[in-house]
Amino acid sequence: MTKATSLREMSDEQLEHELRETQQSLFRVRFQSATERNDAPSNVRKLRQIVARVKTIQREREISAAAS
Repeated sequence: MTKATSLREMSDEQLEHELRETQQSLFRVRFQSATERNDAPSNVRKLRQIVARVKTIQREREISAAAS
């Protein structure tokens, strides 16, 4: 699982790439769930948490850039 500390060390471009990759993985896992071929249903929750972490860090950086 991707920790918030390791995400905070990434650059903005790396975070954007991580977000894109995670969202694509989430789409694939949801598609597998819809076709009842999902091996690990807990992956949906884990991927959603990673997406939320990345978006939170991006928003924190956006707010700090606007404040300074």
